[in-house]
Amino acid sequence: MELVCPAGTLPALRTAIDHGADAVYVGFRDGTNARNFPGLNFTPDDVRAGVAYAHAHGRKVLLALNVYPRPRQWKRAREAVDRAAECGVDAIIMADPGLLAYAARAHPDLRLHLSVQGSATNHEAIGFYARHFGVRRVVLPRVLSAAQVAAIVRRVDVEVEVFGFGSLCVMVEGRCALSSYATGDSPNSSGVCSPAHAVRWEESRNVRRSRLNGVLIDVYGPDEPAGYPTLCKGRFEVGDHTYYALEEPTSLNVLPILPELARAGVAAIKVEGRQRSPAYVATVTRTLRAALDAYRADPEGFVSRADWNAALARLAEGSCSTLGAYHRPWQ
Repeated sequence: MELVCPAGTLPALRTAIDHGADAVYVGFRDGTNARNFPGLNFTPDDVRAGVAYAHAHGRKVLLALNVYPRPRQWKRAREAVDRAAECGVDAIIMADPGLLAYAARAHPDLRLHLSVQGSATNHEAIGFYARHFGVRRVVLPRVLSAAQVAAIVRRVDVEVEVFGFGSLCVMVEGRCALSSYATGDSPNSSGVCSPAHAVRWEESRNVRRSRLNGVLIDVYGPDEPAGYPTLCKGRFEVGDHTYYALEEPTSLNVLPILPELARAGVAAIKVEGRQRSPAYVATVTRTLRAALDAYRADPEGFVSRADWNAALARLAEGSCSTLGAYHRPWQ
């Protein structure tokens, strides 16, 4: 299985390559990807430099162009496809059918991957994208069980990539309306969940509050870690209780089921986190590289080591890890 790691900056890309990533995924600094934060992402020159560095080490660069452009955004999105091809990326990760059609027509030799934002959760949907646009790989949303993933792999003719570590999304990716409900900016077209311009922090004595476009997301004590405010991971009053009503902050960690995913025929393990630091990228990449190498060396004797899990737990959202939807023993 390939190890696909995130890079929000050129230093993070080099870090991922240096610590064992087989491929790194990036985005342009223009809102055409789903991590459009200030100070993040790549200029075309950065992408070219990253591609040169990766190829010199025998690795690949994938470019996320996974928004659904509105009519006024179409020209920019189409030009981003052309720039990606000119920069020599190894594949574009896309979601919008119109943009996929343009890429397949204008750049027939360019490898296309279906983004998790494409929200394809069954073999018929995946087959549609493969037949019409020549998609070679699909990134599955984080709402499928391991049994469902294995069933999809058996019935499709494209590579299947799954998330292996990082923040979870309570929604089927590509179908979330929470952020747009609160801010008017859709993650699917504006390129970000909880856009920075709508985030506000309020500091008072012994209390910190986070808001998204005026909506109170959470209240933190003086020594309590405060996460980036998203509606799905806020604490809300429901009846007489205040708690994480939609989803508790936690991170996915598939180390315990790595052999199961490999036996199912999964082609790649993806790490979430283009918005995170090179230090995060280094630790996660190094840890998963060691685990994948250990599995490859001894599939039958593979054990998820305590030090690997401890290293990932230190980076987990809410200091908590889970198998998420993968672990559904009743399926």
